Amino acid sequence: MSASPGPSGPAPGPAAFSWPAPLLMLGATLLFALMAMGVKFASREFSAAQTVMVRGLIGLVTLGLLARAQGLSLRTALPGMHLWRSAVGVSSLVLWYGALGGLPLATAMTLNYTSSVWMACFLMGGAVLTASARIDARLFAAVLAGFAGVGLVLQPTFAQEQLPWALAGLASGVIAALAYLQVTALGRAGEPELRTVFWFSCACATVGLLGSLLFPVPLAQASWQGWGWLVAAGLFGTAAQLLMTAAYARGKTLVNASLHYSGIVFATLLGWMAFGERPGGLALAGMAVIVVAGLAATRLRATVAADVKESQE
Repeated sequence: MSASPGPSGPAPGPAAFSWPAPLLMLGATLLFALMAMGVKFASREFSAAQTVMVRGLIGLVTLGLLARAQGLSLRTALPGMHLWRSAVGVSSLVLWYGALGGLPLATAMTLNYTSSVWMACFLMGGAVLTASARIDARLFAAVLAGFAGVGLVLQPTFAQEQLPWALAGLASGVIAALAYLQVTALGRAGEPELRTVFWFSCACATVGLLGSLLFPVPLAQASWQGWGWLVAAGLFGTAAQLLMTAAYARGKTLVNASLHYSGIVFATLLGWMAFGERPGGLALAGMAVIVVAGLAATRLRATVAADVKESQE
């Protein structure tokens, strides 16, 4: 299966894009977990803005060369959609990178993965404001369960006085929900995955550079290991973004959502192996509740959205 055709015509994607959507999503979640580990290591010597900038630069170079090799034009007929996707995506990324520096790896990953619960909140809010459909009690229960799971995950975090980082991680999940909606819209509009991720990388490089200039962190004493983790995080993040974009563009929503949560498992294992982080019983229970609530919310969102569409016809 090749990359989706865009305004400039069909463009063959990398070999990985011929994989089934579930395999694309599993690969993306593993790479995102590895990226998060790299960011956590790099955060000891670099700011979140510097990490976002390097990720963006690596993405620009890598994707620019890949697009040239495939003969894919990076011009887009959908600049407004790319601008909105980049704005929300970069905002979520900066907050998440900050949270990774101050929280256990699995905790920061879980908070970012609350996006499915927040997407359900957006849908219910829209239904209330437009009076287009009644609120599904099951969806409301799934959202409440998701918030309860967040409370369980954060319970040990509050005790460690890491509330600012926890709020940053939670906010990254809220904004990530908007980003995922826009990624899906771009895919359905026929925008190739390479082009979508290229413009996102451009936004990362620009915002990261501005943040690095406004809030400089000395680089003279950065170690080679730190630079290595910084570059690795950029490479992992770029590859993960490509695979995730392809998965959302062609895969089934519920299957993608189910496999998306495997990132929490990967992050928990990596946090244990790399940092000696072992989540307590309450945190593990909270992660499980968030996964179940997120999957239920994803499944029920389709039902509510169909009801809204039917009431508008």
